[in-house]
Amino acid sequence: MKKAPRTIATILFLYFLAACAPVTPEPTATYTQTSTATFTSSPTATSTLTRTLPPTATLTPTETPTPSDTPTFTPIPTAVILRFQVLQRANCRYGPGAPFLYKYGLVDGSNMEAFGRNFDASWLFVRAIGGTNPCWVNASLLNVHGDATALPEVDPFVILPISPYYPALTGVSAVRSGNTVTFSWNQLVLRAGDDSEQTPYVVAAWVCRNGEHVFEVVGTYALNASVTDDASCSGARIAYVMGAEKHGYTPLIRVTLP
Repeated sequence: MKKAPRTIATILFLYFLAACAPVTPEPTATYTQTSTATFTSSPTATSTLTRTLPPTATLTPTETPTPSDTPTFTPIPTAVILRFQVLQRANCRYGPGAPFLYKYGLVDGSNMEAFGRNFDASWLFVRAIGGTNPCWVNASLLNVHGDATALPEVDPFVILPISPYYPALTGVSAVRSGNTVTFSWNQLVLRAGDDSEQTPYVVAAWVCRNGEHVFEVVGTYALNASVTDDASCSGARIAYVMGAEKHGYTPLIRVTLP
């Protein structure tokens, strides 16, 4: 059986009913805050900075070294100068001994100064007060104001002049017989006018006498000279052999005593 067609009025009535029906609202989503974010502001910078220094380290030595030997420093000695008066006219020489060449004379009564000595202070190294032209003089001819042994020992050849005109002596030798050592050499031929009032040959030797080293000077006109040297000293002793002329000495020949 066919349904009757709906009239316009019926349709309108149904539409009206649908429009007037109550509407059930959709449920509203509810959000529950589980945590609250807390914001802490950054600290405010201050203009003054406080610096904390690291603690100072304290070192505790495990062992204090003890020097096994403490060096002793010897200060440079102060120069010793002694005044003296010449007792009688004296010859001042180029070395500490009468065989050495004459340099100049000292007038008796003169006041001078000594600033050196030989090994036993029997000869002094002297000059005019404040002068610059030294020489050697026999201490027995002087009145020294003070102890001459306090003066420093000086090399006996310190002002020895070497002649530019003659070579060293030739044929120099030394032989021993007991405690006597004899030196010999060949003749030195001098030109006319070059000889001096001094002996033309000189032997200067460091020899041993009763356990002490002694400086001895021998002058001679011969072609040999002897010195006494005993065996009571240890170590080698030496001598220098030279010829002399008015300008100075020939180059020194060193000889070890046999």
